[in-house]
Amino acid sequence: MEKSEVVDSLLDDSSSITFVPLDAGLEAEVTKICSNESSYVLKVWNRSSKPNVGNQYRLLEALHNQGLSVSQPIGWGIDKEMNQVLLTSYDGIPVRKVNQSSIKKLVKILTGIHRYPLEKLDSSILQKHDFVGYFYPSIEEHMDIKDVLLKLLENSDIKQNNIIHGDYNLGNILEIDGKYTIIDWTNGQLGDPRYDMGWSTVLIRIYVGERYGSVFQSACLAESHYTKEELELLEAIACLRWVLLNRIADLPRGKDTIARVRSILQNSQYLDESLLENLS
Repeated sequence: MEKSEVVDSLLDDSSSITFVPLDAGLEAEVTKICSNESSYVLKVWNRSSKPNVGNQYRLLEALHNQGLSVSQPIGWGIDKEMNQVLLTSYDGIPVRKVNQSSIKKLVKILTGIHRYPLEKLDSSILQKHDFVGYFYPSIEEHMDIKDVLLKLLENSDIKQNNIIHGDYNLGNILEIDGKYTIIDWTNGQLGDPRYDMGWSTVLIRIYVGERYGSVFQSACLAESHYTKEELELLEAIACLRWVLLNRIADLPRGKDTIARVRSILQNSQYLDESLLENLS
């Protein structure tokens, strides 16, 4: 549907191409394509998720051309099974370890995305979704979560005036030769930067640990004009999403995961440990 000249070069030299399956996420299959010249990543949405890959391609193109830390889009289209596909540059492997310095760098990248001027984008590229409907699927079946969420949203003044990534976590941050690249823009949309920060902070607290979660939050405060009270409220709202998704989907769980979630709920002025009902 749209492509750069790299696609034609790969097709002309197809005999030298090798394919290496990569760890896939919940929504697609991912393959590393290696040629004599370089390496690329092909993502195939062959599952229930059906994002607008054309918009994702054009968003990546705009952000990459402005020097932001995103993959270079090479092409997108439809395969023989009518699945959407996206070809991008290969930018390393997911971040495995962090320290205070790397956390601060990752926050700078995220806030740089939030500050991207919307007037430089075609208005059709970024969508604005209903916040609850988009980020809290099937919430009508979990009224204990919904009741708390709606109360918190009354005081949050959610705005949708900036670019957000929507799922900024270490699995979507690649590293190679000291350079970080943000991938998986399926959830890229107009949203509230505080929610983006809150969701990322919650995931750091759960999957890396409280220490680095606090470092991430402090770095967000240093890089923005938001108050700690604002970010803690949005963090609570984001934590409700994790609790909900953990009930309805197969989220990653380590030996300390539930204990860390329990600690977040206990230490939050907005949440209650009873939300862990149905978790073990």
